[in-house]
Amino acid sequence: MARHPLVLVHGYSDSAEAFRRWESLLAARGRDVTAIHAASYRSLTNEVTIPDIAEAFDRALAMRAGLDDDEPFDAIVHSTGMLVIRAWLTGFAKRRDRLKHLICLAPATFGSPLAHKGRSWLGALFKGEKRLGPDFLEAGDRILDGLELASRFSWDLAHEDLLGDETFYGPTKRTPFVFVFCGASGYSGLRKLIEEPGTDGVVRWAGCPLNTRKIILDLTLPARDPQQIRIAEWKHVDVPLVPIAGRNHGSIVSDPPGELVDLVEAALDVSSASAYSAWQETATRRTRDARSTMRRWQQFIVRALDERGDPITDYNVQLYTVSSRGREQQVREFDVDVHTYRGDPSLRCFHVDLDAVEPARLENLWLKVMASSGSELVGYHGAIADSSDGDSGKWSGEMDLSPLVDDEGVKFFYPFTTTLVEIRLNREPMPLEGVNKLCWF
Repeated sequence: MARHPLVLVHGYSDSAEAFRRWESLLAARGRDVTAIHAASYRSLTNEVTIPDIAEAFDRALAMRAGLDDDEPFDAIVHSTGMLVIRAWLTGFAKRRDRLKHLICLAPATFGSPLAHKGRSWLGALFKGEKRLGPDFLEAGDRILDGLELASRFSWDLAHEDLLGDETFYGPTKRTPFVFVFCGASGYSGLRKLIEEPGTDGVVRWAGCPLNTRKIILDLTLPARDPQQIRIAEWKHVDVPLVPIAGRNHGSIVSDPPGELVDLVEAALDVSSASAYSAWQETATRRTRDARSTMRRWQQFIVRALDERGDPITDYNVQLYTVSSRGREQQVREFDVDVHTYRGDPSLRCFHVDLDAVEPARLENLWLKVMASSGSELVGYHGAIADSSDGDSGKWSGEMDLSPLVDDEGVKFFYPFTTTLVEIRLNREPMPLEGVNKLCWF
């Protein structure tokens, strides 16, 4: 089978040099080195965005000698390179015709818990641009904003390529085959002090795969309306995480083990749905030991909006169960690790250790939503059992999510995936002592 040219796209603050080891390993296995094209891009300039890089990548493809206009190609991406290629794919539909295989090494599919730290002065000192000039010590603020957990960029991008009406990834002639790998280990030494559990040292295991779905809790609708809880269908084939033992975010690129190179070589030769399924079975079997060492994590990205689509920035959500005696017990593991997106606090990322939650033991599941407008003149409310404080504009409500837990087709708790949850509430003037004090005649 004729092989396509291979394009390599590095991660944040790196360059094409990062892929030199991969180039030599692939060449040693018989791949034509002249058909391997490693891209470089600028990521440490504050004014540049990820979509800017995606369009620059498209122009670079057009000008690259040896890669004809609209010629099909394969790609290996690392970390932020995943967001570059996804943003590129969403630009024009014909681009999906060109990309045939997408190999993802520790992809920042939903960002990184380190991104917001990189925007600090200390982050600029360690990662910032070192060349003297107007960009000196800049760390790429707008790129890091897109990489921040629960960013508006990743939320919008997911709605385009993962949750939209069109299928972007899958075993068809118009969609690329996708393969996702991530190190099963983190860093050692001083770098271990800043990494978080459930990661390869930089990206979360649960935030790597393309396995994503969305749940809408529309509390602006009547309680018995079947549309109050809506579950989006999976839009593409299963693209699970393939863990690589003994590798972290950096070494999966700088020092790939032979087993990983074998799997990548085989992935680049996949050409049918049956071959894709067979590859997944092989990869699962060969990496079973690595997966057995990993705790099962899931990400929930929650966004709260009012009926106008405006963000609700002062809110809280909790999960709890109710015992047979009517006693409430909070699922504390749900909100142990929460990151609020700095650009829009209506967006929040919940990182949940499912081994600690033990979903199988939950006989029921309830959601508690609390929201405040910050003013006694307006407030929020939803069509569920609720209580409100008219003097402060605070409101809370409770919703039974037990059907989602019991439904095998929905799988509210699903390890190594990201679930988007959109909560919608009404925002209305609050009557004070029976009087409308916001507008009157």
